[in-house]
Amino acid sequence: MLARHLRLAVALSAVVAAAASPAFAQGFPTRPITLIVPFAPGGSTDVIGRVVSEAMRPHLGQHIVVENRAGAGGSIGTAAIAKAAPDGYTIGMGTASTLAINPAAYRTLPFDVLTDLAPVGGIAAVPNIMTVNADLPVNTMAQFIAYAKSRPGKLSYGSSGNGSVSHLMGEQCKLASGTDLIHVPYRGIGPALNDAVAGQIQVLFDNLPTSLPLVQAGRLRALAVSGPKRVAALPDVPTFGELGFDDVNWMAFFGMVAPAGTPPAAIATLNDALNNALADPAVREKLTAQQAEVTGGPPEKFSAEYRKALEAMRRAVAAAKIEVN
Repeated sequence: MLARHLRLAVALSAVVAAAASPAFAQGFPTRPITLIVPFAPGGSTDVIGRVVSEAMRPHLGQHIVVENRAGAGGSIGTAAIAKAAPDGYTIGMGTASTLAINPAAYRTLPFDVLTDLAPVGGIAAVPNIMTVNADLPVNTMAQFIAYAKSRPGKLSYGSSGNGSVSHLMGEQCKLASGTDLIHVPYRGIGPALNDAVAGQIQVLFDNLPTSLPLVQAGRLRALAVSGPKRVAALPDVPTFGELGFDDVNWMAFFGMVAPAGTPPAAIATLNDALNNALADPAVREKLTAQQAEVTGGPPEKFSAEYRKALEAMRRAVAAAKIEVN
């Protein structure tokens, strides 16, 4: 009789644990999911996150509610993702800034991207671009380097803030070209773009989508883009790789992450929905309009991507002696 009661108790405990644990939850998800975007509305991360999350909804049978938590170069929102309940109902956007540059450049962060976050999957990669004020008397990178070297410390480049993608690119370009440029950090790329057009700063490093309209309008001049090949919208602009600046020739990537400890079954469901969304021609068209190249794939692929990027950024940050408090 005692043995029978023990077996019954064990069986009952297993049922209770299965009901309580998201890892054993049937029909996940059973309620809306929150997607934390660690940047303000309207930027590339926000646009890409909204396009993909909306396309994931039919495959999940639940809405994904986008919540913007901007600040500290994306670190505030990323901390919120890392500290959320690991039940699959809170996920977030991970980018080159939040998963590679910030961990390399910030002195301290309230999370560890390698231990406090779990990859869901990659979404896309976007080229970066180097532009100059349209009135600067240079048309090529070679001309710019010669011009800058004849004026050490006289030219300035703008970025979207200390420790940002544009800041790191600027420092990498300085090292690769042997030029002496002054860094001017802004609170976001918008003000920096305005000052580059006005000539208050001479050089700007940025994600391609936000600078491209100004280049096409002739208000900024493009000298180089990053990526394995030239950008279709700017066929005459060489890549940094073509120019011999391999360390600068990286693309800004975007993907989804979840809090560490999120059940593998939930991650698998989210990854499946993400890859199905990315296979949708309408989604791919919208991402292409953002100059993004679709990536996708399993969580392990995205994890390997941002781990490799983190190591590269650590080397770049050390070489440029960047440190953000």
